[in-house]
Amino acid sequence: PCWLSILYSSVLDYGKFQLTAGKFYGDKEKDKGLQTSEDAKFYALSTRFKPFSNVNKTLVVQFSVKHEQGIDCGGGYVKLFPDTLNQEDVHSESKYYIMFGPDICGFGNNKLQVIFHYQGKYHKNNKAIKCRDECINKDTHPCTLIIRSNATYEVKINNQQVAAGDLEDDWAFLPPRKIKDPYARKPRKWDERLQIEDPEDKKPEDWEGFEYIPDPEAKKPDDWNEANGWGMGRGPIPNLKDNGNPGSLTIPINQGEWIHPETDSPKYKPDPTICHYYNISVLGLDLWQVKSGSIFDNFLLTNDEKFVEEIGSKTWGIRKHIEKQWRELYEEMEKRKQEEEAKKKKEKEKEREDDIWGIEEEGSEEDSAEESGNNRQLKEDGAERAFLDKHVKVHNDQKDEL
Repeated sequence: PCWLSILYSSVLDYGKFQLTAGKFYGDKEKDKGLQTSEDAKFYALSTRFKPFSNVNKTLVVQFSVKHEQGIDCGGGYVKLFPDTLNQEDVHSESKYYIMFGPDICGFGNNKLQVIFHYQGKYHKNNKAIKCRDECINKDTHPCTLIIRSNATYEVKINNQQVAAGDLEDDWAFLPPRKIKDPYARKPRKWDERLQIEDPEDKKPEDWEGFEYIPDPEAKKPDDWNEANGWGMGRGPIPNLKDNGNPGSLTIPINQGEWIHPETDSPKYKPDPTICHYYNISVLGLDLWQVKSGSIFDNFLLTNDEKFVEEIGSKTWGIRKHIEKQWRELYEEMEKRKQEEEAKKKKEKEKEREDDIWGIEEEGSEEDSAEESGNNRQLKEDGAERAFLDKHVKVHNDQKDEL
């Protein structure tokens, strides 16, 4: 499709997308996607197609996102727009029908947004769908939203269901079916206490009333200093004849908390047209990211759930193992480089402290370090290539079904 990107407007300076497979991937060409490339920027990118309707049909929205940068705050979602959208002026206030995908904002505030437009308002899902690690780590993850003609929905991550149910139940599109009966009143003599003291609970005749008593089995040590005195049973022990105050036992009563009766709401009327859209015509990315690097790919709109699974098997299903192995290797190589650089810096600082005449030798030391670094880089690149060649050969023809 033809994508229209907004780079600048009179209000905002938008970030640029670049076409790349990123630092780790399964296939360098096939896995290319749209990557955010500038930190702390708004992004707006969209593509137009022939308008269609999902009335009496299933609508499936699917795309993949890879937060290669390790996202900490930013959007990873897509939007579906009506055909009235001006693609040259897309912004956060532009009317959309559906917003779907990860929305990350700091630790513990990660959601999978599913927002629908209905009767002039945007409705967020009542039950928050948390983004777990498999949704926001550095690997590629397909996100799938299914809206069925019977007003049910399903959300999947990595083709695993994370939410499902009735649209009417999980979004506040309509007034509630039931309300508190306005004519119901709590009886005057209603006792809401859950328990009361037992009036028949009486103190036993041998009740001592002491919580602790001296220990009768305690013995005075042979070397005890008599000047300190010795009372029978040093160290108190619980008194078994003291279980509290008489009358402390409680018994349940028959009434308890009064629950207000409910009745049918006169404002509620079922609407069979919920989430029916008649002119879906634009798919876009309209988001903000603090730390850039997310890669969006494999956008798909269809009414065929089976076809979606087939496409997923031919894309993410094939690349996921190689990509994960490459990512783990990349992170290991980066960790080793950082450790060696830190070690090199520490050694250099120590040499300077030990040799007050090391100014003339410093240049030769740096040249030697640079030569050593180049040799190390060649070795690391060779190790990385050998690892990848080995595992690409293993997984190249492998087709992992979703």
